[in-house]
Amino acid sequence: MTLGMQLLLLQVAIVLTTVVGTGVTAMLLQEHQLREAYQDRMIAVAQSVAGLPAITDAFDDPDPAATIQPVAEVIRRASDVTYVVVANEEGIRYSHPNPDRIGEKVSTDPAIPLSGEIYVGTQTGTLGESWRVKVPIFDDDGNVMGQVSVGILESELRADFLGGLSGLLVALVVAAVIGVLGSAWIGRLIRRRIYGLEPDEIRAMLETREAMLHGIREGLVAVDDNGRIVLMNDAAARLLDVPDPAAVLGARVEDVLDRELARFIASGEDRETPVLSGERVLLVHGDRVRVDGREVGSIAILRDRTELETMLRELEGAQGLAEGLRAQSHEFSNKLHVVSGLLELGHVDAAIAFIERVGSGGALSPLDEHDGIADVETAALVLAKRSRAQELGIALELDPASHLDAAAGDAPRTDLLTVVGNLLDNAIEACVLGGRIALSLRDDLEPGVVLVRVDDDGPGVPAAQRQAIFEPDVTGKAATPGKARRGIGLTIVQRVAARLGGSVSVGESPAGGARFTVRLPWAADAPTSTAARASRAAYSAGTASTPGAVTTQVPR
Repeated sequence: MTLGMQLLLLQVAIVLTTVVGTGVTAMLLQEHQLREAYQDRMIAVAQSVAGLPAITDAFDDPDPAATIQPVAEVIRRASDVTYVVVANEEGIRYSHPNPDRIGEKVSTDPAIPLSGEIYVGTQTGTLGESWRVKVPIFDDDGNVMGQVSVGILESELRADFLGGLSGLLVALVVAAVIGVLGSAWIGRLIRRRIYGLEPDEIRAMLETREAMLHGIREGLVAVDDNGRIVLMNDAAARLLDVPDPAAVLGARVEDVLDRELARFIASGEDRETPVLSGERVLLVHGDRVRVDGREVGSIAILRDRTELETMLRELEGAQGLAEGLRAQSHEFSNKLHVVSGLLELGHVDAAIAFIERVGSGGALSPLDEHDGIADVETAALVLAKRSRAQELGIALELDPASHLDAAAGDAPRTDLLTVVGNLLDNAIEACVLGGRIALSLRDDLEPGVVLVRVDDDGPGVPAAQRQAIFEPDVTGKAATPGKARRGIGLTIVQRVAARLGGSVSVGESPAGGARFTVRLPWAADAPTSTAARASRAAYSAGTASTPGAVTTQVPR
């Protein structure tokens, strides 16, 4: 049986049960009201007859029936009851619809009215089964001297009851027809709302949906036309750092996701673009959802591009290293030619002096123990960036006072590498041929904190832009061919610092460009000696003396 037929039969059964139950209840109430109305009428008639002086005075006449019978018949016809019977205390009738019954004893027990009480009930008498009322007749001294019995045949009651049912039955039939038609319409409406699917099809679609949502690696976020999240799979929750995807269903998208990603999803644009969410670079493909030609919301497919971006940066560093090696090879060949020429000319002393003068040069000059960078990975990063800068004709200098012990774990080292790498990339892109960059790494100024400072002699950051420079897509650099997006490196730096409870500031560098200063918690234990405290004061003074600095501070 189809779902539509099941719904129709179920609703028809409910409608018919309700209508029949209502009809039976209405009939019972109508029958009760009819009896109540007749009862009130019969009691009123009986009491009025029992209280008439003509009736009570006639009891002393030689022929009471001659006076009582005409009066009782007039009252019977006027009140539309079946009979009005008046009898004395011995039960002898003085009135009856059939005159032949006058003078006979009543056919039912008169004990209750003769005891002074009113009797109401159904009894079978000479006229048949009737609904009757019996009331006592009192003399002037208050003694019972007879009774008045007023009744209506049960057959007449049933006839009146059935006569009043026609309207009720018509109303019930109309209600049943309307209910059945309404049930059929509701069934069609429900079928249309579920696109005509059967329960087995709905179950199969749900199982397939759950398997797909929890099985695919791409994140999936769906938003309805009101901007509320209606779907988020496990991969999307992981990429967006949402602890419980079920808890955000029904929430507005801008209350859950980063502003840039929420705006892109809500727009429903049919394109693919990289979006920064937290510290992740996500490749987001958006589209509108249409069902039967009607737009019902937006959907976004999320792919993590963070690892790809990291690999691209590593590849870029490797390419820069290869270029540096080729340049060094070419430079070394030139030096060998000079040495060869001096030796051929017999200038041995000049050749030795030339070797001593240029022997320590080269694009890949190493960091030694005097540079103060004990963390191997950080030192390797600085070397790679120095090589790239030299290849571009930019001098990258490490502050001789730099000091950095090895990190106690991978997490702080990874965050520091992200910050240093992005700041140096930003400085290299800001400088031109012949530019200079100064890097300072200090973990000996404040216990548990490493201070990173990068100065360059580029164009700097205008004061009006220093608040917005850490927002996504905000950059003062021109577009670079092959680079899909600009303006996310400093945003990542700011978000890493915020997550760790540090701070980021930007101001004017003494070199003429920009100075970026980052304060990060550091797991290494740095000694705080008198010299360290003096260095800290000097470092702080140097930072504080920078005009126009803007700091983004996150409370710890």
